[in-house]
Amino acid sequence: MAAQSQYEELARQLSAIGAVKRELARILPHECPPGSAGVLTLLHRHGEMRMSRLAELLAIDMSVTSRHVAHVVGYGWVERQSDPLDRRSRLLRLTADGEAFLRTVSDRYAEMLAGALRDWSDQEVGQLNELLAKLRDSFGDCRSRSHHTTDTTTRTPA
Repeated sequence: MAAQSQYEELARQLSAIGAVKRELARILPHECPPGSAGVLTLLHRHGEMRMSRLAELLAIDMSVTSRHVAHVVGYGWVERQSDPLDRRSRLLRLTADGEAFLRTVSDRYAEMLAGALRDWSDQEVGQLNELLAKLRDSFGDCRSRSHHTTDTTTRTPA
């Protein structure tokens, strides 16, 4: 087990990741705030879903999720359709325009990361990816924990 000082340094480094996330968010087009990018990313990754599931994955309140969804629907990136299993419910689905827009945003992220990490080796980038995935897995599915359901922050595309 690592020494206490190593965990304290890790906590400081993870806090500093906020600055990296803010810098990445700056490259998002004006019409796509981070919350909208999160909606698009999750619909791309998980396929169509109900609003309640999206709110769970975003780890934010339903009212905040609803605002994000209204935004992306307004731009034509997402559509709402009746759920064939329950006509009272709606399913959210990424449109072709949404897929194309998300590809553009993802390309911008990748370009920015490639530029910032240009002096890193492929092995170092791979190591970082592996270690970040391991860290995330060590925490399990944080999004399903009740203390996260009122968090109004969102995740950026990955």
